[in-house]
This record gives sequence, C-alpha cells and structure tokens, in this order.
Amino acid sequence: MKANILDINGKKTRQIELPECFSQKVREDLIAKFLETRKTNQPYGPSPVGGKQHSASGIIVHRRHVWKSGYGRGISRIPRKIMLRRGTQFQQVGAEIPSTRGGRRAHPPKVVSMINTKRINKKEIKLALISALSATADSKIISKKYERLRGEKIEGLPFVVESKFSELKTKEIISSLKKILGEKIFELALRKKEVRSGLGKRRGRKYKTNAGLLLVVGEKEIVKTNAFNIQEVKSLSVKDLAKGGAGRITLYTEKAIHELGEKYK
Repeated sequence: MKANILDINGKKTRQIELPECFSQKVREDLIAKFLETRKTNQPYGPSPVGGKQHSASGIIVHRRHVWKSGYGRGISRIPRKIMLRRGTQFQQVGAEIPSTRGGRRAHPPKVVSMINTKRINKKEIKLALISALSATADSKIISKKYERLRGEKIEGLPFVVESKFSELKTKEIISSLKKILGEKIFELALRKKEVRSGLGKRRGRKYKTNAGLLLVVGEKEIVKTNAFNIQEVKSLSVKDLAKGGAGRITLYTEKAIHELGEKYK
C-alpha cells in the first residue's frame, strides 16, 4: 500500500510504501474491547460511616419487666438514642435507619460497582492498535464515523505530511491544514468547544467538545498548538486513534510513518 507525501501547501511531492500495519483487517470488536477496558468513572458515594455516628443502642426491647423496655409505650421497633433520662423514664429519638433524621441513605451509590475491572490480553492490544491504524487509512470507515462525510469517498488516505510541518507556527499550521485536508474535512479537524443544548448544561456538563484531528509525530518533533491533539509514536494508543470509534481523522508526519514501520514490522 502506497501513500502520497504532501508538502505544507498540500501538494504531492512523492510516494512512499506504507508499513503493513496500515493494510491489515480492521477488527472493530477488538478496538471496542480495548476502549471498554480503559473506561474510567470517578467513584462517588456517601461516607461509609455516614448516618452511623451516634450512640443508638440498637432495637428497643418490647418485653415486659425489662429495664429500658419499649413495652406498652406505643413506640416502633427502630434503633433509638437516649436524649434525656429520669430514672427509668427515657426520652428517645430514632436514629441510623433511612426514615429517621440524620440517618443513613437507603440505597446509596456503590463505589465497588464503579471500579472498572475489565482486562484485555497484550496480543489483543497490539491487534487493536494495528486495526486502529488501518482504520485511519480506510475511506469507508472514516465516512461512516463522521455524519458530515457520510457516503463520500475520501481520497489520499492516510494523510502524510513532510516533517517540515512540525516547525510551523500555529497560524501557519492551521492554514497549511486547510490545504492538506480540504475545506470539508478541515471543519471537522479543529477542536471546538460549545455550550450544550438542552437541560444537560444544568447537570454538570455545560460544554461539549469534539475530538478533532489527531497529529502523530515522530521522536523529538515538537508541535506547539492547542487546536488539535498531538501524540508521539512511542506513546500512541488505541484510545487516541479511535476516540469515539474506529476511523478518526489522523495526520502523520513522514518521520512518524518511518517509526511505525520499525515498531510494527
């Protein structure tokens, strides 16, 4: 499989042979399995001792002739704490159970259920990463992922740019991207943060951000911009390449392609 190397003006300079990791079968099941194992959810819940920090002595005895008995007093059998005592007379207030003031919660969120314990084999991780790389070179998968590109054939995949691209400044990078990707794909490439429509913005998720473009660079290639995600080959993960599913719009530098070829021979 061959790819065109583009200059910073989006013009084809030459062709290179792509590594085999770009022409393998796309295993979307393994990609989904990997993403499932990497899901994180901040555990939350009440304090383990919440509603239990009191001096309630347990369930009131309802037998006759027993000191501190609730027999004949017309009170329910719930844990109570003593607020006032005069001899054998007690003023007691219900405590601990959910129906009482300051009691524990009935069915609180369970922290154990929020800890992700799913695992995946090392060989499956490697296959998932190779599948994610192949998906970035597959026009059908990319057009299926993005609603705006639905049904369109995208030419020139995967996008490979000369290493000079990493030396540009932010303004030059953005104008160069427009020429490399084309108008339609460029609109999807930049990260945009906008206020969510509907009631969700009242519930701790006011803003939503799109994934945008992923730029894969080689070692010691430094690109200073916040317009999109940047990742080195050595730390590249399925989570980067398949954010929201296989087929993310990805741009590779020439050095990154060379390093990927050495890493996945």
